[in-house]
Amino acid sequence: MKAMIFAAGRGERMRPLTDTCPKPLLTVRGRPLIVWHILNLVRAGITDIVINHAHLGDQIEQTLGDGSQYGARIAYSPEATALETAGGVAAARHLLGDQPFLAISGDIYCPYFDFEEVKDVLHDADMWGNPYPADKRDVAWLYLVKNPPFHPEGDFGLTMYSVTNDGDPRWTFGNIGVYRPEIFDGIEAGSHAKLGPLLRQYIERGQVGGEVYEGEWHNVGTIAQLEALNTPVRNGAAK
Repeated sequence: MKAMIFAAGRGERMRPLTDTCPKPLLTVRGRPLIVWHILNLVRAGITDIVINHAHLGDQIEQTLGDGSQYGARIAYSPEATALETAGGVAAARHLLGDQPFLAISGDIYCPYFDFEEVKDVLHDADMWGNPYPADKRDVAWLYLVKNPPFHPEGDFGLTMYSVTNDGDPRWTFGNIGVYRPEIFDGIEAGSHAKLGPLLRQYIERGQVGGEVYEGEWHNVGTIAQLEALNTPVRNGAAK
């Protein structure tokens, strides 16, 4: 399985830090956000990684290189301007291949996520080996998290392991997902396209599965969040 890390965002809310440093290279607990992902992916045996970039993308390439220092093989998909998530995938299709791939945002912090579990979530056949019709099988698998304070209304519902557009309770999409590449066929390379509307179409058809991830997860969106994560903790209290 290959992985794609989204690293093209401008990080407006993190300014002025992101005026000179791309957001995925901001350091949390001793290493850049994106490096946490790379190391955890390699630990799970996912070593072929595609990274898209736009804002200050040369810094990302200079810092990470070809990935060999981490035991990975990194390919880059540069964008003149950020193409959003689905647009970024469409531009990188030639690097991702024809098999399901993992995609994760480069600016989230989830140091204990076990990427081993993403390798077998999209099934082509049932437990007896009978192939699923193409229009019935899951085309995406999403990892959902408890709603953070900045997004209390959540994104999706979950019934058993099927993601729903409505429902109660609702969960927040954790920006970690596995996708069949063909769902991006309708997006022209170089065009701007968001992932959310595309997912909702397939959710409506009953073709998106998912589960709740309950481990440590942070969408590092503000300087205050970054500082809190980097505050030393002693005896159970931040100092």
